[in-house]
Amino acid sequence: VQLQASGGGLVQAGGSLRLSCAMSGRPLSSYAMGWFRQAPGKEREFVGAVTWSGTMTSYADSVKGRFSISRDNAKNTVYLQMNSLKPEDSAVYYCAAGSHPYSRSTRPSDYDYWGQGTLVTVSS
Repeated sequence: VQLQASGGGLVQAGGSLRLSCAMSGRPLSSYAMGWFRQAPGKEREFVGAVTWSGTMTSYADSVKGRFSISRDNAKNTVYLQMNSLKPEDSAVYYCAAGSHPYSRSTRPSDYDYWGQGTLVTVSS
């Protein structure tokens, strides 16, 4: 399984970005998917997660109401739509796949495969 994250970049505060994560090697529908982020000098933190079908999602309190996760299993791709971005959202964003398809775990250790990360920088 390989995950390829893309869509990061530089955006002004209040702007939007959509990250994509494409899976190859296995059907995306076999996995729950999570998004995490890591800012310089900080621990990797949970952003959100979605079950295999896309019907159930969970979000960190810090992004609730601003970020949303969706997935297109036919395209083997999961998305993170980020709106109303703040400078504190700046980080490397990682997608991850978990083998328990109904999970929405917040713990990095519950995910089996990770993408390489995409950098998001929000300027004030």
